[in-house]
Amino acid sequence: MIQIKSYFVQQKVMTRVLISLVPILLFSVYLYGLRVLPLLAVVTVCGILSEYAIMRLIDHEKAKVSEAVLVSCMLFTLTLPPATPYWVAMIGIIFGIIFGKCVFGGFGRNVFNPALVGRCLIYVSFPAHMTVAWTRPFTVFPGGFIQYSPGPDAITSATPMVVLASEGTVTSHLTLFWGGIAGSLGETSALLIIAAAIYLIITKTASWKIIVSCFASFMLLGTVMYLTGQMTADPLFSVMSGGFLFAVVFMATDPISAPSQDRSKIIYGVLIGVLALVIRNYSLFTEGIMFAILIANAFVPLIDRHVKSWQSRKKVNA
Repeated sequence: MIQIKSYFVQQKVMTRVLISLVPILLFSVYLYGLRVLPLLAVVTVCGILSEYAIMRLIDHEKAKVSEAVLVSCMLFTLTLPPATPYWVAMIGIIFGIIFGKCVFGGFGRNVFNPALVGRCLIYVSFPAHMTVAWTRPFTVFPGGFIQYSPGPDAITSATPMVVLASEGTVTSHLTLFWGGIAGSLGETSALLIIAAAIYLIITKTASWKIIVSCFASFMLLGTVMYLTGQMTADPLFSVMSGGFLFAVVFMATDPISAPSQDRSKIIYGVLIGVLALVIRNYSLFTEGIMFAILIANAFVPLIDRHVKSWQSRKKVNA
């Protein structure tokens, strides 16, 4: 009998991330229906098979799948619009696992966050599915717990970011905080994301330095831009709308693609916060956090190297 454990590497850190994502996943099912679960299942199967196939090519005898791939698959799924076709999701996760992780040698060697690499591909390749087809969520209990999906007639509602850009209407802060708005599966409830962040920080799973520096730099620059008329919505709306909170808590803090030193983490977080706001306000993309994190990922080795060099010079001169 084949032992599944012999092909699977368990990681306590990744288990805690999965636990923190469960309430967000359940809320997405309530909002958008049971279709969320088969979508996650398809993504997970494709992600696991992709990683195992490439790991077998690299080392036939010791090929194993890390628990991190389950985190990548769940994060990737939760960044998708509810009506994303299965085939689009499959292409995205396969590309993300292979080219965002396995080509670098597997777990612990990837430069970029695999879930974001996959999402970036389908975001620019299939914009009609990723930026246009938004689903109006269920608002009355039991909502999506007893229905497959809101149905094709519900593919009409725009996200708060789209409503702001097209109509100039700002969604209330309370609505953004509780959720129940159109958007990607995991980004709607600021409350659940903040609760997950607290859990991850308390369990020392995620770096509070990265989260706080991302948030602080985004809010500070956003306040300046808002007061000078460069933004039509206040910075708190900008923080709670779109995927900013979700990406900062779960993706910017990825221990593999993020810096390892404390000072580097702060610089990295500030870079993400500034880039996210600049891209969001001055580019064609309404959501800049995905590109901001991927760009910051590319600078991590450089940031770490210069911080180490600065610390060495400081010790010599002390």
